[in-house]
Amino acid sequence: MPAMKVRFGQVNGAAAFGDIASARLTRRGFLGAGLALATAAAPWHTAAATAAGTPAFDFEPIGHGIDERHHVAPGYDARVLMRWGDGVTAAAPPFDPERQSAAAQATQFGYNNDFIGYLALPWGSGNSRHGLLCVNHEYCIEELMFPGLGAYDDDFSGATREIAGIEMAAIGGSIIEVARGSGGGWTIVPASRLARRITAGGTMMRLAGPAAGHARLKTSADASGKQVIGTAANCSGGMTPWGTWLSAEEHFNHCFGSDIADDAEAEIDPALVNHPERRNYRRLGIPGRSYAWSRFARRWNIDLEANEANRFGWIVEIDPLDPKSIPVKRTALGRFNHEGASSAVNGDGRVIVYSADDYYFEYFYRFVSARAIDPASRAANSDLLDDGTLAAARFDADGGLVWLPLVFGDGPLVPDNGFHSQADIAIETRRAADLLGATPMDRPEGVAIDAKQGRLFLALTKNKRRGADRLDAVHRRAHDRWGQIVELTAPGGDHAARRFTWDILVACGDPADPAVAARWHPDSAPDGWFACPDNLAVDGAGRLWVATDQGGGWAKSSGSADGLWALHTEAPRRGLAAMFFRAPVGAEVAGPCFTPDGESLFLNVQHPAKDGARDYAGFGRKSRFEDAATRWPDFDPALPPRPSIVAITRQGGGRIG
Repeated sequence: MPAMKVRFGQVNGAAAFGDIASARLTRRGFLGAGLALATAAAPWHTAAATAAGTPAFDFEPIGHGIDERHHVAPGYDARVLMRWGDGVTAAAPPFDPERQSAAAQATQFGYNNDFIGYLALPWGSGNSRHGLLCVNHEYCIEELMFPGLGAYDDDFSGATREIAGIEMAAIGGSIIEVARGSGGGWTIVPASRLARRITAGGTMMRLAGPAAGHARLKTSADASGKQVIGTAANCSGGMTPWGTWLSAEEHFNHCFGSDIADDAEAEIDPALVNHPERRNYRRLGIPGRSYAWSRFARRWNIDLEANEANRFGWIVEIDPLDPKSIPVKRTALGRFNHEGASSAVNGDGRVIVYSADDYYFEYFYRFVSARAIDPASRAANSDLLDDGTLAAARFDADGGLVWLPLVFGDGPLVPDNGFHSQADIAIETRRAADLLGATPMDRPEGVAIDAKQGRLFLALTKNKRRGADRLDAVHRRAHDRWGQIVELTAPGGDHAARRFTWDILVACGDPADPAVAARWHPDSAPDGWFACPDNLAVDGAGRLWVATDQGGGWAKSSGSADGLWALHTEAPRRGLAAMFFRAPVGAEVAGPCFTPDGESLFLNVQHPAKDGARDYAGFGRKSRFEDAATRWPDFDPALPPRPSIVAITRQGGGRIG
């Protein structure tokens, strides 16, 4: 649809969607019978409106749509900065998609980039024109990466040792040095001494915290249980206050396989019938059997290495300023499908890390360090995340939230239930949260902290598996394919408090369809809504940005490609949204990251041409290396589509949005 003629920061007097016009908007919620959900047993929480604490957005939105290219709001430039296969280290050869190798990929930008963190150079300077980008690489898509594979996904018939090696080198992370020139554009600093690749197949790492050295982490290659090669399934993440990078291992279960044939109708995977980690691995979906790695390297085979999978599913801390440093898996933060690791310094100096478990009916977690940060010494904080209290969230119907500490010996976390130490709780975090009664959520993903107002935002992407018999105060829509964003408030800004309050910021989906039961600002434009929120970011002005991930269901959830949205969180504009950037067909937007001055925005565009290609008008089939729905960003028939970083700046200068 054409762009709105009215600036996004303005609020019209007329409602756009029927009875929603009579709804009264407050800072803590929406009121109005026209928006009540028939399935809701508890009210949407309300409180008096507060004065707007953040400036309004001011840009001309773009509309819903889908095509082969990316789009950004008028008055902005969105330039591709780094693509899969571009050189990261000085030793990197030119990208040759027809002649890939594991050795080359280990020096080149990896695949499916998700999180981005910006670290100013020099450290502590706040420089917005020179810094490091810390980028996660989540997973591989063989049919788009490699020519001639055919139906690789079905039986791994095209799998080779070389392909497996390339995949292990393509996953993990990249550290790249970037600078903004006098003309306003960003470039890669060549031959940077800080440039580095972190991979699943070749980077030595250390295990620390309560599970380090435990018998359940020992393997034939590591009798100590304190060293592991590589990190995998690196989705979102975070940056610590002392300038390190937290990389979250998410769907690591997919990396592991078994020689025992899978039986789709079996109650339990045959590979786990006699496995020593049967209960643990079953709870995590291991083996995931999404890669052929277990055919070529024994450590990915749960039949041959019973404990290797216990060495994945952690938060990894990496020091970008020291290219020789050894990354550390921080086991005190728990083991599950970590979507991210958003951190804040509490008023008493302790460090808080929030992380969500990205799967259906999983939980939201908080870690509070035992001691305070030392702002004068980076080195003094090197083990700060090894000691503290991990807790899972329980959302109550009265608008309260209780943090349930996962501490050995407390309540059901005792030997009778299979927990013999804090190490067991760290290894089986999901099961510990089950026993404590944490709230199962609709794929909890991105977390953004608004430190100025002592609140945070949590994206619940969707959950088509939630039936009407499993609704609760937070989840009021059965078979929800649109998702929602929850606002949590720490009392007095104390992020270590036992109790918070919560509210729904928006319930996503099309507000013009009463069956969707969406909740937005009454002045929302016809295209002023989105579905499936994923990554979140709060900019320097305290404003919320939302990246969406509808997966292959975009045709049903919104009919539009994914993108980056600006979303007002304060009255009188609370719940007003508009699209700022739109991805090419098949892609999701991830990792929105601002420079300190707010004048540059880095975005990741993952898996262009992949999701929902069959529903793309005029294409209508699955994308392949040789036959892709788009060849973004190069549009070269000799090149496949390539996940990339996009750098966005305002024409003529100024803050984004």
